[in-house]
Amino acid sequence: MTRNQDLADCQNCLCLASRSAARAITSVYDQEMRPYGIRGTQFTLLTTLMLMGERPIGELAEFLSMDRTTLTRNIALLEAKGWTRSRTSEADARSHVVSVTGAGEKMVRKALPAWRAAQAKVANIIGPAGVAAMRRLTQAEIS
Repeated sequence: MTRNQDLADCQNCLCLASRSAARAITSVYDQEMRPYGIRGTQFTLLTTLMLMGERPIGELAEFLSMDRTTLTRNIALLEAKGWTRSRTSEADARSHVVSVTGAGEKMVRKALPAWRAAQAKVANIIGPAGVAAMRRLTQAEIS
């Protein structure tokens, strides 16, 4: 047996494949939304806030399965564009609450057709079984 023969299965690593797929999917959304000046991840943050309403950063990070510091950096970029605002929580001065501004809502409405186009492209590429598998994975608690 050669030294690396026992590593051959690693060429089909699902972790690597999922990260590559995520980058490819994100690229489709970014390409569709580029004319509107918004990235797919930014659109997702804004729509999540619009659907959930004002939320503390920690709660939003948990819902989105994001690291809190990464989310804080992303929210800062949205604030710089005037699409979100944050304030100190009345219940806990250490916590910040984030909401979408009118400009953020306007951006989402303007870019929604591009999001729909990206959504359709990705769904077409991965097919119904791929869409179903992604939904199962996002709902599953893998540990």
